[in-house]
Amino acid sequence: MSNVGFVIAPPPQPALAVAGSADRFPVRRIWCVGRNYLEHVREMGNDERQPPFFFAKHADMVAPDGATIAYPPLTKDLHHEVELVVALKSGGLNIPVEKALDHVWGYAVGIDLTRRDLQIASRKKEQPWEIGKSFDASAPCGALRPASEIGHPATGKIWLSVNGTERQSGDLSEMIWNVPEIIAKLSSQVELAAGDIIMTGTPAGVAALSPGDSIACGVDGIGTLNVTIGKPA
Repeated sequence: MSNVGFVIAPPPQPALAVAGSADRFPVRRIWCVGRNYLEHVREMGNDERQPPFFFAKHADMVAPDGATIAYPPLTKDLHHEVELVVALKSGGLNIPVEKALDHVWGYAVGIDLTRRDLQIASRKKEQPWEIGKSFDASAPCGALRPASEIGHPATGKIWLSVNGTERQSGDLSEMIWNVPEIIAKLSSQVELAAGDIIMTGTPAGVAALSPGDSIACGVDGIGTLNVTIGKPA
């Protein structure tokens, strides 16, 4: 095969850290599950009978552990949403539930940062959520732990604190859809592949952030993530 040139330099490959290794996990796509913890559905005033659904962030919106993230433009109501992150080593279309975990490389903790005022405004206008969910550094993610080491956690505390005060606390067992069901359902919508990561929804307790806030979060048995909200971009 002949070499292919580019008219501009290709952008860097987005990637996540791997716990205990210098190697990194390349990110292809970021998928997010909406409304996957019942108490969060209720606190947002949504219909708890509606099933979870999916939206996306761009791969280069990941931010690493220890990052200082500029308070994003256009919003006055930036919210935190702590989530279990699932990283895929393979994929396909219409993956059966019983085969779904075969495609998982590992797990991490992440935060779905959300411009809540813009998200709500878009929802009222029946417009896409992208302006509220997809922006620079809107997907902080801690180091991945391989499933070959930790298995496939289905229970365990998921939590987030701001400036030392706990705001979110739940358990992975409280997810409306579990990880195999999420993978199976998402693969009926789009062909999944190695490098895809899935943010699996957030428990109750989401709240606003301000410049200078220090965020710590984690999932028991998987890891932690610490980021700071910086000055406005």
